[in-house]
Amino acid sequence: MKLIAVLPLARVEKLIRKAGAERVSKDASKELALMLEEHALEVAAKAVKLAKHAGRKTVTEEDIRLAR
Repeated sequence: MKLIAVLPLARVEKLIRKAGAERVSKDASKELALMLEEHALEVAAKAVKLAKHAGRKTVTEEDIRLAR
C-alpha cells in the first residue's frame, strides 16, 4: 500500500523546527509525515487486534498505549 501524507505539512514542519531546525525543506516535511503515518498505522493495527482479542469493537486509549 502506497501512503500519501495526510498530516498537515505545516504541523510536521513545526515538529522539525521544535527539534531544533532553523530551516526545513518541503521534501523533509513530506518524508517525516509519511514515516509518522506508517508508524501510526502499525500501532493502530496492533491496537485493533488487542481490542478484538478483548472482545471489543472499540479501540481504547489503553489499546493504543499497549500497542505502542
